[in-house]
Amino acid sequence: MEVLVVGAGEMGSWVTQVLHPQFEIAVTDQNRSRATTLAQAVDGRELPLDSDESTEIVCLAVPISAASAAIDQHAPRAEMAMFDITGVMREPIESMREALPARERASFHPLFSAANAPGNIAMVDDQVGPALRAICSVFETAGNDVFETDVAEHDTAMESVQASAHAAILAYAIAAEPVRSEFITPVSQTFEDLIDLVLSGAPQVYAEIQETFDGADAVAEAAANIAASNPTEIEKMYEELSEQY
Repeated sequence: MEVLVVGAGEMGSWVTQVLHPQFEIAVTDQNRSRATTLAQAVDGRELPLDSDESTEIVCLAVPISAASAAIDQHAPRAEMAMFDITGVMREPIESMREALPARERASFHPLFSAANAPGNIAMVDDQVGPALRAICSVFETAGNDVFETDVAEHDTAMESVQASAHAAILAYAIAAEPVRSEFITPVSQTFEDLIDLVLSGAPQVYAEIQETFDGADAVAEAAANIAASNPTEIEKMYEELSEQY
């Protein structure tokens, strides 16, 4: 089977490398030079973005904001199945249901950057058959743990593990003043490491996460509550959180 990967960015490159050589690969991207380079790396082929040539499976590795338009554009090219790895699930699943009612559909979310692969991959099985089961198998063979979820659970979880987490790390990076290395504590060192991890990613990806998912406001509210609390209230807060975690 041949997979058309729409998007030759970081995650498009990752999925291409994982699926090759178990699948034949075609790549399309607004940047044809980038698509050609990626396709050649896996002995695949580059297809124009506006081509009507079809493949058995279409994978959408596009920004969150481009997902629905990409589904509408490329659904006719998917002979058997379409899946996305955009990072949000409600909008792609709804769009795929409308555009591909009789074909296989799924949404996968690799919960890591390409540099940190392999890892956990969330999956919404909307209508999975042999083509997408083969995709799952290849993901797992590459060392990933594919687990099933639903749209609501996934998108709600992303408010915490992505939007809130990233906001908290960026807020510390903005608020913290530089200090001599001798003053670094285990807690602050952990934050320094997290800052390095977040800032090594693509700014556009982090911006789209903040645009898509709530969470930053909750971090701001929590920080304001801490700042306004007296010692007794903070001690109680610590005790309650210790029981929770």
